[in-house]
Amino acid sequence: MSTTDISSLLARAQEISSDAERVTRAHLRKVTLPAAPGTEAPVLGLITLDNGEDHTKPNTFGPRSLLELNTAIDAALADPEITALGVTGKPFILAAGADLTSIAGGGPDAVRIVAELGHAVFRKLGDGGKPSFGFINGLALGGGLEVALHCDYRTVMDSAPALGLPEVMLGLVPGWGGAYLVPNLVGAENAVKLIIENPLNNGRTVSGKAGFKLGLADACFSGADFLEQSLLWAASVLRGEVTVERPEVDRGAAWDDAVARGRAIAEARTGGASPAAALALDLIAAAKDRTRDEGFAAEDEALEAMSRTPELLASLYAFDLVQKRAKRPAGAPDRKLARPVTKVGIVGAGLMASQLAMLFVRRLEVPVVLNDLDQERVDKGVAYVHAEIDKLLAKGRIGQDKANRHKALVSGTVDKAAEFADADFVIEAVFEDMGVKKSVFAEVEKVVSPDCILATNTSSLSITEMASELAHPERVVGFHFFNPVAVMPLLEIVRGEQTSDTALATAFATGKALKKTTILVQDSPSFIVNRLLGRFMSDVSRIVDEGTPVQVVDGAFAGVTPMSPFTLIALVGPAIALHNTETLAGAFPDRFYVSPALERVVAARKPAYFAPDGTLDPEVEALLETPAEPVVLEAAEVRTRVLTGLADEARIMLDEGVVAAAEDLDLAMITGAGFSFWNGGLTMLLEREGLGKFH
Repeated sequence: MSTTDISSLLARAQEISSDAERVTRAHLRKVTLPAAPGTEAPVLGLITLDNGEDHTKPNTFGPRSLLELNTAIDAALADPEITALGVTGKPFILAAGADLTSIAGGGPDAVRIVAELGHAVFRKLGDGGKPSFGFINGLALGGGLEVALHCDYRTVMDSAPALGLPEVMLGLVPGWGGAYLVPNLVGAENAVKLIIENPLNNGRTVSGKAGFKLGLADACFSGADFLEQSLLWAASVLRGEVTVERPEVDRGAAWDDAVARGRAIAEARTGGASPAAALALDLIAAAKDRTRDEGFAAEDEALEAMSRTPELLASLYAFDLVQKRAKRPAGAPDRKLARPVTKVGIVGAGLMASQLAMLFVRRLEVPVVLNDLDQERVDKGVAYVHAEIDKLLAKGRIGQDKANRHKALVSGTVDKAAEFADADFVIEAVFEDMGVKKSVFAEVEKVVSPDCILATNTSSLSITEMASELAHPERVVGFHFFNPVAVMPLLEIVRGEQTSDTALATAFATGKALKKTTILVQDSPSFIVNRLLGRFMSDVSRIVDEGTPVQVVDGAFAGVTPMSPFTLIALVGPAIALHNTETLAGAFPDRFYVSPALERVVAARKPAYFAPDGTLDPEVEALLETPAEPVVLEAAEVRTRVLTGLADEARIMLDEGVVAAAEDLDLAMITGAGFSFWNGGLTMLLEREGLGKFH
C-alpha cells in the first residue's frame, strides 16, 4: 500500500471514529537491551497497549486505537536510535480484538475501512524494516493475537488464559491477517482447529503453553518477570545467539485434507447456517498458494461480505448481551443490601455438590463444608475437591501455597448442627424431589443463624413451595447452576413469592463473586433454559412418537442448537430429561408432552438413544413403537414445527413475566445452553424465521 493510500485510509478512519470507542493507547518507550562484548547495545522501541482500565475491560482495537498504534509504530520506525520494535499489553492482557461496538453502527463501509486499516497498521510491524517482537503477556484474541502474528518473533506467557481466533463464532472471519498468517505459520490442520473447530465449540481457546506447542510463539516464559525474560530473549535473537527455527509447513495433500475436515466440522455444527465458517475455510484453502497481499485483500473482501449478513447483526446483539447486560442483571436489587458470605454449607456430597464446593472455595476462598447422610459419602465429596485442586496444581494453574490453602478450606460433616451454625450461605444439591428438599431445608433452618441465606440448586421445582413451610421463607432463593459447574457461565437466580431483596441481593453478589452470568427469574416451572429446552424436547419426542425416524429428527437442528436433541438427552441423561418434561407437563399439560418411548428408555436404563458409533441403539429402536398411521416429516418440517413451538413458549414466558425481556431469554440460552452468537441466541433466530416479533 502506497503512502498516499495509507494517508487516505487514516483520514477515512478518523471520519468514522466514534466517542463510543474505549480507546487503547499505544505507549512507546525505549528499552536498552544487553549488548554483546565490544558492540553497541541495541535499543528496542517497546509499545505497550493500555486502555487505562483494569483487567475486566481488556484492550480492544477500534478506529482510534488503530490510529494510536499507527502513530507509535511510525515513531519507532522513524527513530534512528531504535533498532527493533516490541509490542505487549497491560498486565494479563495483550488485546481482545476489534472493538465491535464502536464500528457496529457504521455498516459495511466502516467495516471495510477498519479491515483495511488493521492490515495496513499491523503489517508495518513485519514490513517496517526493523526486527519486531510480539510479547503475548496474557489474553490475546482475534486482533489481539493477529497483532503479534505480524511480528517477526513472538514470546508467550505460559499462564496466558486464552489465545484464539473466535471470529467465526461471531459471524465474522479473522480479518487482520489471521486467516492467511496462521495456516502459513502453523499449518492448515492447526489453523482449522484455531479458526473453525474451537470457535464452533462454544468459543474454546488455548492457553499460552498450548499456543506455544502449536507454534504460535517461538518462546514460552512464566512468572511475574515474563516481560524481562522476553526482552532478554529478544536481545539474544538480535545478537545472533538465538536462531529461531520453525517447522516447514506441509503444503501438499495434508493442507487439503485439513480444509476438508474443517468443512465437515462446520457442516455438523452449523448445518450450513453460518456463512462465516464456509468463508473462513475458503480463506484457509486459498492461503496455500496466495501471496500475502492477495490473502489480506481476500480477508478485507470477506469481512465486508460478512458485514452485510443478518448473522453479523445477530452476533453484535449477542456480543452486547454478554459484554453489557450480563454485567448489569435486569431487576437485581441494590447491591448494598447484600450480606457478606464468610462460610458456605453445602447439603449433599455427590458430583454436583462437590463441583459446587470446588467453585465456592476457588472463587470465594472461604470455608466450605460438605454435608451428607454418612461419612463415606462426605469423605468421597471432599476427596473429589482435593483431587481437582491437585489437577490445577499439576497443570501449573495454581501454586502449592494456594493449593494447600484451598484444601484446608474444604471439610465435610454428617452433623449439620456442628458445622452450619456459623454459615452465611447454605445451598442444597440433593435429589430433585420436593419432599426431600423441603425436609433438608427444615433441618437446616433449625441449626443456622436467622440471617443465613438458604439457596437451592433445583433445576425445575418451585422455590415458593419449597420455602412454604419454613419459619423464614423470605431467605430462600433459587441458585441454579448448569453442568459442568466450572465451565457453564449461567447462574439462574430465582425469586420465590416471599424471597426478600436481601436474600436476592446476596445471591447476586455471590454469583458475581463466583464469576457467573446471573439472570433474575421469577418462580416458574423449570425457569428459563430447562423450560425452553423442555418445550424443544417435548415437541421433538412427540414428532418421533408420531412416526418420523429418530435419525431424521436428530439431524434437523444443525445450525440451530449447539447439539442435536438426542445428543442433549445423552448429555443430561434420559431420566433427568424425563423428569423435566414431567414437571412441565404437570404445570402446562396443554403444551408439554411426556413421551411413552422416553419412559421406556428410562425404565430400560439406557443412557442414550445412539450407540458410540453414531448408529441408533438396536435395543432403543425396539422400544420405539411405530403408530398405526405414522406421520413422517422431512427435516425442514421438523425444524419449522419445533421452532414454532419455541416461539410460542418464549412469547408465553415473556407475557408471564418469567424474565424482564427477550434479551434475558437470549442471554440464558447463549450462556446456559451454548446457543450460537451468530443466531443471536434464540429470539433473533425466531424473528429471522418469521416466527414472531420479540424486540
